[in-house]
Amino acid sequence: MPDSVTRFLPPVLSVLRTCESGSCETVRLAELSFSAWSRGDLEEAVRLAAAAARRQSSCPGACTGPAMVWHSALLVRIRELASGARVLAGITELAATAAHPDGLVAASLTCTADLAFTRGDVGSAADLAGRGVLKAQEADLACLLPEAHTVLALSALRRGDMSTSLDFVNQLREDALLGRTADRPSQCAWAAAQYLEVQGGAKSAEHLVVGIITDDQLLLDLLSSQPAAASWLVRAGRNLGDEALARRAGAEAARLAERNGGLRSVEAAGMHADGLLAEDPERLIAAARSHLDLWAGASAYEDAGNLLSEVDRERDRAVEVLERAVDGYANSAAPRDARRVVSRLRSLGVRRGRYPQYGGQDGASTGSLTVTEAAVAELVSQGFTNSQVGEHLFISGHTVAFHLKKIFRKMNVASRVELTRTWSRVPAAAPELANAG
Repeated sequence: MPDSVTRFLPPVLSVLRTCESGSCETVRLAELSFSAWSRGDLEEAVRLAAAAARRQSSCPGACTGPAMVWHSALLVRIRELASGARVLAGITELAATAAHPDGLVAASLTCTADLAFTRGDVGSAADLAGRGVLKAQEADLACLLPEAHTVLALSALRRGDMSTSLDFVNQLREDALLGRTADRPSQCAWAAAQYLEVQGGAKSAEHLVVGIITDDQLLLDLLSSQPAAASWLVRAGRNLGDEALARRAGAEAARLAERNGGLRSVEAAGMHADGLLAEDPERLIAAARSHLDLWAGASAYEDAGNLLSEVDRERDRAVEVLERAVDGYANSAAPRDARRVVSRLRSLGVRRGRYPQYGGQDGASTGSLTVTEAAVAELVSQGFTNSQVGEHLFISGHTVAFHLKKIFRKMNVASRVELTRTWSRVPAAAPELANAG
């Protein structure tokens, strides 16, 4: 096939389609859509992707299915989730009649996983992404794996299941070494950066943060595809003590929003980044209300609440806003983030009756552990000290030691080494433990 046809194709079309026609209208429209997306004209990209997906292609390559996957992926990225779900339903019907459906099914499963993750249904997202990995392997389409591995890494990280998240971050590193991440390098890097930042602070992720923000195309690609990334990068730059880096990320988010004024998700992301840079809680609250992504909205409420809590006369309002952040994180299946805000509320003299559940391990030998004890056991088994565990769970090192004594008794172990050995034999899962505390 001529390079002029394939050079700017959406990745899913270049991987899945078998069309040899240089005059295929579906391919032409998809190529234009990908080109528009790559330069930041997101509204135009979505319009062209919709046209490609609607085109009843008569070519022997069955290009309509991959075009529909591309269209649905863009709808998820701009957080038009209901529309994305409708397109994905059509792909399922199309795959049922396809002669060789495995590749199409693998791509649509991963897109559906991304949709579920954005909705806050993290368990379903991980299940769908796992099924997508299996289908991609069956179809010998390893180039589809990084997207699924990204969803799996972020799903585990959001639940607070650090060991599982590390497994998939390592898979992303392997994907990169094998040249599989060429299509979505920024999102793979962002997933790894988030894991490193949670594990060891901003400095641990510095090389990735700097690499993303200082590369024009990587930064544009990430901000286009992940509305929550703009504020995260601003915070990361500031945590590194590099205001210029933070402002560069915020400026690019603002430019993208200006170019795509009809896209609410992009506007909200730009508003969120700007509110952080200006330290303006009112703008952050407006961003939280505008975000179409539950987790991103909770993040904006948290940022606003933290700023308000620094002003004595705004204490009551800070509490109200931070409570909204907790609820948003809880509804996004993000217990670690929720616990961080609960800790902030405690510093303001507010106590909640229950902690959000924290991902970790579950099974016959851990059924009597509370959610906090399971979280402590998970982190201790990874080699963290009591003080490091406390930093992750937003409790003191003395409280960690107290929980550890109860864990040893309940699991009938006598040391951290023995706990690690026992814990490694327990199947990983998001716990559904009855007792929180």
